[in-house]
Amino acid sequence: MQIDDQQLADIPGLVRGEQIDVGEVMVRVAALTKPSYSYDDVYGEYCTVQGYIDCPPQAAYEYLANIHSLSEWTYSTRDFEPTELPGVYQGIDTLGIDTKIFMKVVTNAEALTVDYHCAWDQGNELWMIYLMRVIPAELVLNRPGCVVTWTNCRHPYYNENPHPEIAPANRPQWVGDMWGIFGAGHTMELNNLKAILEYRHRNNLAFGPHLLDS
Repeated sequence: MQIDDQQLADIPGLVRGEQIDVGEVMVRVAALTKPSYSYDDVYGEYCTVQGYIDCPPQAAYEYLANIHSLSEWTYSTRDFEPTELPGVYQGIDTLGIDTKIFMKVVTNAEALTVDYHCAWDQGNELWMIYLMRVIPAELVLNRPGCVVTWTNCRHPYYNENPHPEIAPANRPQWVGDMWGIFGAGHTMELNNLKAILEYRHRNNLAFGPHLLDS
């Protein structure tokens, strides 16, 4: 089916072969390419980290989809238990003093996506969204294993706590105060995820999470 180019001709700013030749577009691409990028260039509004993990994609997906796995591979989220809110769990986040974190896991088994909808202090407005996708490495790298991507968007509430009245009185910081290190912090946690899954895969262990009997 042929596209009606005339319907696009009046839209300003488009870069398409019908309007701009290859020579000019290469000049534009070169102008947009920097020899180096600042941390804010990369992680200012959108924080995405990614990495290869030598374990089956389905195993990585199922591990991520289990909320209790967060207590193993994240630095600070622990002890999730169900709440009265449908699908919402409550845990603790040791990054903040006396801080509760509320979490709902939204999954798509066909697409191998796991999204964590969460918030500090309350569970009615889960505005911190962590978007994870497991990609079979056979498709993109021609090798066994999987690639995991993890994206977080800078919601306006990161700049200001929307519910200061319920924040712990002795907690000096807000989660958004740490946005500047999200890229580095998430990279360390993704490395944790890689280490756990590869170790268990290499040693033919159950992927987990490994929970103590209550």
